[in-house]
Amino acid sequence: MPELPEVEVVRRGLADWVVGRSIESVQVLDPRSIRRHSAGTSDFEQRLSGSVVSAAVRRGKFLWLLLDGPRQPTALVGHLGMSGQLLVEESIEPDEKHLKVRLGLSPEAGKPRELRFIDQRIFGGMFLSPLVPTHDHLPGGMGSEISWLPEAAAHIARDVLDPVSTPESLYMALRKRNTQLKRAILDQEVIAGVGNIYADEALWAAKLHGLRSTATIRRPDVERLHTALVDVMGRALEAGGTSFDALYVNVNGASGYFDRSLNAYGREGKPCYRCEAAGIESVIRRDAFMGRSSYSCPRCQRKPR
Repeated sequence: MPELPEVEVVRRGLADWVVGRSIESVQVLDPRSIRRHSAGTSDFEQRLSGSVVSAAVRRGKFLWLLLDGPRQPTALVGHLGMSGQLLVEESIEPDEKHLKVRLGLSPEAGKPRELRFIDQRIFGGMFLSPLVPTHDHLPGGMGSEISWLPEAAAHIARDVLDPVSTPESLYMALRKRNTQLKRAILDQEVIAGVGNIYADEALWAAKLHGLRSTATIRRPDVERLHTALVDVMGRALEAGGTSFDALYVNVNGASGYFDRSLNAYGREGKPCYRCEAAGIESVIRRDAFMGRSSYSCPRCQRKPR
């Protein structure tokens, strides 16, 4: 799955290339990709046509375009799923093999005329969602100052890159749960946007084990974890995300390379960089976790008894 930095890279691309332009035409080539729009293809196409994209917004991995138009302001949600891509291209470019939805954009100098949704595995999709006020009356997400967000995203917590996120808010959210630390930070209702790769990287950086109980977590622990999450997400964002799969690309088709900078994830049997720097022998181990893998150092991330 693409994680928060990958989605933020896409959001920034949409902000640069799509925001401020109107949607002049809509073509749904595969109705399965708008299955969450219960009113159907014709309604989707009619309601989108003529709308102006006023902002590209993200909360966690949830991405949407704010639309202004003749009807009540609404949001076009783009769920990338496991293989979804949003690409800005010229209309003369050949259709991609897995092209699902095509949006024709108003002309603007130096900018391509189409926004295309491509999805090989069809786990993602697009749909229109009404807007609802945020619970805390603060901006709905990165990219917009309005205190509204799609109804479909109302249950999603804020992420660590959100300007209003703090170590204290993360501490309070964790203490409301009585579960394992990694399980909690993967919960999108506790903190949004953290996937398996970045969870392992942040836990390694904070010297915390994923099996640590949230019931025993202390503020200094959470401060280290929050700092680590911000750092890991920020460095991944600078690199363009973690592209283990050629499917994970930004709106111009470029992949990220943060996978070259991973300290824990995928390094089973290799030396822990931190221990190695201290002249101590320790290797990263892999453990099964929630049907996936967890990577940690047995020495500097002590497993709870």
